[in-house]
Amino acid sequence: MATDWVGSTVSIDCGLTSGIYQGKVSCVDHSSQTITLKQPFLNGIRCPVPEVTFNVMDIKELKFLDIGTATTKPNCEQGASTETGVVPPGGHSHTSRVTRTPETSSTSHLSAAPVTILRRGPSHSTGTTQATVKKGSMRNGGPGGAMRPKDDECFGDAAVQDLNTDFDFEGNLALFDKAAVFSQIEESVRHSNRTQHRSKSEQRPATYQHHENILEGKPLVSKQTTVLQHGGKEFCTDSGLVVPSVTYDLHRRLLTAAERCGLSLERRLETVGVCSCQMTLTLLGGPNRLNPKNDHQRPTVVLLCGPHLQGAQGVSCARHLANHDVEVVLFLPSSLKMQPPVCSEVDLYNKTSGRQVDSVRGLPTGPVDLVINCLDSHEEPLLREHSWYQSATDWANHNRAPVLTIDPHMGEQTVEAKWTLSLGLPLPLVDGESRAYLCDIGIPRQVFQAVGINYHSPFGCKFIIPLHSAGKTL
Repeated sequence: MATDWVGSTVSIDCGLTSGIYQGKVSCVDHSSQTITLKQPFLNGIRCPVPEVTFNVMDIKELKFLDIGTATTKPNCEQGASTETGVVPPGGHSHTSRVTRTPETSSTSHLSAAPVTILRRGPSHSTGTTQATVKKGSMRNGGPGGAMRPKDDECFGDAAVQDLNTDFDFEGNLALFDKAAVFSQIEESVRHSNRTQHRSKSEQRPATYQHHENILEGKPLVSKQTTVLQHGGKEFCTDSGLVVPSVTYDLHRRLLTAAERCGLSLERRLETVGVCSCQMTLTLLGGPNRLNPKNDHQRPTVVLLCGPHLQGAQGVSCARHLANHDVEVVLFLPSSLKMQPPVCSEVDLYNKTSGRQVDSVRGLPTGPVDLVINCLDSHEEPLLREHSWYQSATDWANHNRAPVLTIDPHMGEQTVEAKWTLSLGLPLPLVDGESRAYLCDIGIPRQVFQAVGINYHSPFGCKFIIPLHSAGKTL
């Protein structure tokens, strides 16, 4: 009887277009040649309708997955037929030979996901649908075994949804206030950071960074160096310390006292030469300009020196520059008698690769990298009237290279310098556009005190520091 299969789980293949349906047989109508499945699944997806009816012409293949106990057909006319197949109109028979086996079990695993149900119209195929029952496998517990509760949990009535309604992405996105959510997140993070910081502060003592002073120091006193014979002008360093200027007479007495204490003239010349050379190398570009891989672009420096002590300081600087692979040209007139310090420095300089000229005609005609001016003398101001001096200053002013003046004169500058380097303590120079620098020449503190200067070193970790004009004192 056809009703014997009511309650059995079957799989109906309706072709590639309509797909494969699975479900329990709820009705077999012999007269209309139809079969009805309840709680059907299409390609493993729960159908949104409780029942699906198939015409025999739609069925390509029918398989029994689980043969249940025969039940009464709901909502269908019962027929008395001993055939398990249905006969379509027109006399063509689609027979299904079924062998009932008690050991049959479900071998298909279904999954749930929303899809659109595709229905196909009547087919005119006259082929035969072969329905077979596969022997059950007991790997999953057999019929009604351990897999059944899991299937009911995944594909039960609770999973039924309205699959025909599209999800409104734009409407749902409009409900999301991005700014408010991010504001709440930031506030939560700030609150968490404050709580953690407060907790850490309570658990351990305060720590300090590498640049913070652990011990509380005294307030900074800017005027740590005071002089009795003030030069009338004050400078200040980058750290705020005030450096007073001194008169030339006090400056000369300071150098004389240093020589009596053992800081000889030769040692002072060497210190001035090293410090001025280091400043010159920095002005030329330092390691970016002076390195073995850049030997074809060696800088050129011209030193204009007079036959006096200030000129000897320039010759000492020229010697150190030549030792650092700088193209050095030394101008030193030979028409006048040179002082002894100049002669000894020139002898050392001649043992380097630097050039020496005694006339402006021997100086470079094109621009050079730097010009160092050591023409002026504090003791011999009348040298400015000589022709060699005037020609040298004219050459320097017409050359496009910047100028560095070492131990500048207190009077009017004949060569426009971009930088000036004072020694020990600055002299009250005439206001100009030059950038003032101060050089430490190694005078001990007690030597300053011996000439009436209450001295505190403003150099810190450097030997050359910049000075900024702080105005005149009253």
